[in-house]
Amino acid sequence: MELEDLSLLAINTAINAGLEIMKIYQSDDFGVIDKDDQSPLTKADTAANVFILKQLEKTHIPYITEEIKAIDYGLRKDWPQCWIIDPLDGTKEFIKRNGEFTVNIALIKNHKPVLGVIYVPVTGEIYYGNVERKIFVRSTSVSEFNSYEEFVSTHVSIKRHDVSKSIKVVGSKSHMNDDTKTFIDKLISENPDKSVEVVSKGSSLKFCMVADGSADVYPRFAPTMEWDTAAGQAICEAAGYAVIDQKTQKAMKYNREELLNSYFLVQKM
Repeated sequence: MELEDLSLLAINTAINAGLEIMKIYQSDDFGVIDKDDQSPLTKADTAANVFILKQLEKTHIPYITEEIKAIDYGLRKDWPQCWIIDPLDGTKEFIKRNGEFTVNIALIKNHKPVLGVIYVPVTGEIYYGNVERKIFVRSTSVSEFNSYEEFVSTHVSIKRHDVSKSIKVVGSKSHMNDDTKTFIDKLISENPDKSVEVVSKGSSLKFCMVADGSADVYPRFAPTMEWDTAAGQAICEAAGYAVIDQKTQKAMKYNREELLNSYFLVQKM
């Protein structure tokens, strides 16, 4: 399948997984349980995961997903490509019913993200990045698209934030730690002629805010996993931003032996 065909499949899969999530979101029983790492799992996580895998299995491309125990690195280290999936990113936000949760699907080739889809079930917003062709799309839909061209044509115009006057930093609702505060303080000291505004947002929506110009920089100095960031990185790179691993000072890579990410920084390339 061509990248455009894989993109359309990922987009429509994310939309329909979002519909599965909303069925449970609008119910009275989320079926919340604690996983081994004490993070929550709901019926919506499971339903979305089952649906997404059923659709993407058509591609015969292997996958890494949050809700299935990681495949041994010895088996996956030579994969030329793979899907990385978070069927419900922001489960805590889902449980709080604040709407800040997403479906994340990314395609990785040779350890680099080449396409990413983030779907916001509550609003119907879609964020898409095609890294190879530098195509970034922000769209809205609650139903499938018939073709890749139809989807790209629905692009919503974006107005970039004016960084000459102020800098907007987007951060996590639950991970505003000392390292992040130090970064913000440094940013303030290095830009005395600008105001620095900090915006808090849940899930992978932080990547989306940088990609669409709502924020200028996203520092993440707290733990994340590959499925938390792969789709967001593809979208940001397609929009002209870099996701820099703070250990290597290079773009983050994927399908690594250790699926736990280093700290990272999203900023203009």
